[in-house]
Amino acid sequence: MGKKIVVVNAGPRKGWNTDTLLTEAAKGAESAGAEIVRFDLFRLEKYTGCISCFGCKKEKFKGQCICRDGLKPVLDAIRESDGLIIGSPNYLSELTASFRALYERLIFQNLTYNTDKYCCNEHFIPVLLVMTSNAPDTMYLPMMQNYQQTLTNFVGPTELLISGDTLQLKDYSKTDWEWSLFDPEAKKARHETVFPQECQKAFEMGAALARK
Repeated sequence: MGKKIVVVNAGPRKGWNTDTLLTEAAKGAESAGAEIVRFDLFRLEKYTGCISCFGCKKEKFKGQCICRDGLKPVLDAIRESDGLIIGSPNYLSELTASFRALYERLIFQNLTYNTDKYCCNEHFIPVLLVMTSNAPDTMYLPMMQNYQQTLTNFVGPTELLISGDTLQLKDYSKTDWEWSLFDPEAKKARHETVFPQECQKAFEMGAALARK
């Protein structure tokens, strides 16, 4: 029986950069025999980040967020999965609020505040964290490495895929304001040459994750 891989899209734009890379990673995992369970956070029922109820610190709920909202099926699926592929665009030098809501609850449910055993997660799974950004690839690398370290410590060994200098619009000339910060032709050229290579890398990383 194939492994179950959860794919989580923390971006709102269907068919664009984050969505495309996650779709390719999912195809890669499927090519290695995995079953894909996908969630799009912007299309779920209402949810919040951690509300600091400390329910997950009770012995009978150890490692489980008890807040019942739109994120509960996502958290339950991740807990029962064999791997996690999660991606977000960069908004204002951070990942999206939707990503943060899930991230807070995914991590905090496993944090014990115990010096002898700081994490109660007994089912570590491989993670692929994807970020897209209109900034250069390396601009947010320290931030992403912080996420990578925390996810590794509380969820499982995490790898990064960063796609920078992304194309945001098909036609920049149709905006009401002049987006003079960008070179539309350079953006388009990169999208047509480099982005397909990143899609192939996403496919390969998804396949590798499913084989772990």
